[in-house]
Amino acid sequence: MQIIQDISSTKSLCRSLKQEGTLGFVPTMGYLHEGHLSLVKQSVKENPNTIVSIFVNPSQFGQNEDLDTYPRDLERDVALLKECGVEYVFNPNAQTIYPSGFDTWVVPEKLASVLCGKSRPGHFRGVATVVLKLLNITNPDHMYMGIKDYQQLRILKQMASDLHLDCDIVACPIVREADGLAMSSRNSYLNPDERKRALSLYHGLLKARELYEQGERDCGQIIETIKSIIQESGGRIDYIECVDPLTLQSISEAKDDTRMMLAVYFGKTRLIDNMALKA
Repeated sequence: MQIIQDISSTKSLCRSLKQEGTLGFVPTMGYLHEGHLSLVKQSVKENPNTIVSIFVNPSQFGQNEDLDTYPRDLERDVALLKECGVEYVFNPNAQTIYPSGFDTWVVPEKLASVLCGKSRPGHFRGVATVVLKLLNITNPDHMYMGIKDYQQLRILKQMASDLHLDCDIVACPIVREADGLAMSSRNSYLNPDERKRALSLYHGLLKARELYEQGERDCGQIIETIKSIIQESGGRIDYIECVDPLTLQSISEAKDDTRMMLAVYFGKTRLIDNMALKA
């Protein structure tokens, strides 16, 4: 296992790895769970070499968010990646990625103005900028990302198209706990009671899908049903929306490709989840 922290060495390594065939890349903020590892395993399966980045990106955290308390455990992460067959990890520090005088940002527009972009201004500017930097450093053929962060996935796919990036972004399925809760590093913040109540996210999404399959097409009705399920569990709703899967704009009439998107607080922990209405 090679853990590399500087940019020039990582660039040189990735150039040599690409001579052996395609290079897969999985960007992470560490504290890996089975969701991350499913991306890693897919990359390892599909490419001769895979590099994983572990970098808690300060520019995607807003004021009063959890940058300082975000869970970190590099030793554990490295052990998990070794088990998956990963040999290369890029683990830079903030000064390496954002040196003194750094002044260039990627600012997504419409796709970042809705959903999480409304309540976390600047978040997707930080995400898009760091991912572009990581892609420029690693120059992979394929980058693997989870559908759980659906808005992020759409924004990065749009960035890759708009900026003519020579990298295929592979969308990977949401990985859930046995009881349905979408895996997230922030699940570790939940106390046992909050963890139990957070299942209302999954139950609400399943109910939305059930309503759609029964013929309900009024997004307002579907949203109200989910809202009641989540509020009964004590969740504080940031948003619940039916959106177009490409534009992420809120819609009033549900279709097969409509995506249910939600963000809810349980205690101080904000969780997101999503699901296509048609199974």
